[in-house]
Amino acid sequence: MQRFIGLDVHGQSCTLVVMGPSGRRLGEHVVETNAGALIEKMRSIAGDKHVCMEEGTQSEWLCEVLERHTTQLVVTQPMRRAGSKSDAIDAWALADLLRRDAVERTVFKSPRKLMGLRQAARGYLTVRRDMVRAKCRLNALYRSRGIQPSAEIYAPDAREAWLRRLPLSHRPLAELLSAQVDGLVRSNETAERWLLEEAKEIPATRQLATAPGIGPIRAALLVAIVVTPARFRTTRQFWSYSGLAIVTRSSSDWTREKTGWVRKASARPRGLNRNRQPELKAIFKGAATTIIQHMTKHPLHQDFQRMTDAGIKPNLAKLTLAKRIAATTLAMWKHQEDYDPSKHRRAPLSQ
Repeated sequence: MQRFIGLDVHGQSCTLVVMGPSGRRLGEHVVETNAGALIEKMRSIAGDKHVCMEEGTQSEWLCEVLERHTTQLVVTQPMRRAGSKSDAIDAWALADLLRRDAVERTVFKSPRKLMGLRQAARGYLTVRRDMVRAKCRLNALYRSRGIQPSAEIYAPDAREAWLRRLPLSHRPLAELLSAQVDGLVRSNETAERWLLEEAKEIPATRQLATAPGIGPIRAALLVAIVVTPARFRTTRQFWSYSGLAIVTRSSSDWTREKTGWVRKASARPRGLNRNRQPELKAIFKGAATTIIQHMTKHPLHQDFQRMTDAGIKPNLAKLTLAKRIAATTLAMWKHQEDYDPSKHRRAPLSQ
């Protein structure tokens, strides 16, 4: 006996609906957003419980709470629908999507696995993002007065000379933004130490750090984001998740000739996929940049030079390098082995 449950979650209450295999609506309940109340309600529902909820602030916690009390637990990205909207309507729609096996965009959840590293990565990314924004604000203040600043505006010992170049009316704001930058720089250093300390306990981070252009920080973030390589059966799936898959568009694919219907030329590319993990894309594009700028003797850098010499645009050659690094790290992770540069063969220019 299967029961399909839609769960619409809010801060104080959850709307829980139960649907049968035929689509019949069996029940609708309002439950307090409380672990004990939700577990009790789940236990009161007989049969195999298949639960679907939308991704949100509390979805990870709810996965930990309900994991042992359900047969299937699916988290999906929020839906956009026209027409009326309410908690009950959303919950019934989630239950029906799961019943029809029509959930298109699921969100990976792995309760209790690598939680220390994942929280450290989340803290590092948050603080780093805030630090970059604060530096951009300070930089923009100088440029608004026709001053082209250098990196010295962020250094406390060299900042006073730059402040004197601003009008008196702008100096208090510059001092305020500078104090914010100083605090976030210290927080970023603390977050980085925390991330590296958590990564030391995980063998996969040490193995992935041996890949070209990856290093300890990128390896720790990679493991924290992906969690397990078993999520991806093929390299192409990993490219798509990382935002490195090429999107193509075509229309009117067939034309009639004397011999019959003939397919036209291949579909034209329209850039990279937008449904991706942005931090993962930044890791592999950053690794490719490191190889291009600083690892001139590496086989991948030599492949980059061959591609650009053959007339391939540098941005496309860099994308090829990023995809090869992604494929390499996935293979290393799956086989639990360190990086071996001898396995890099000359890449075909058409790649």
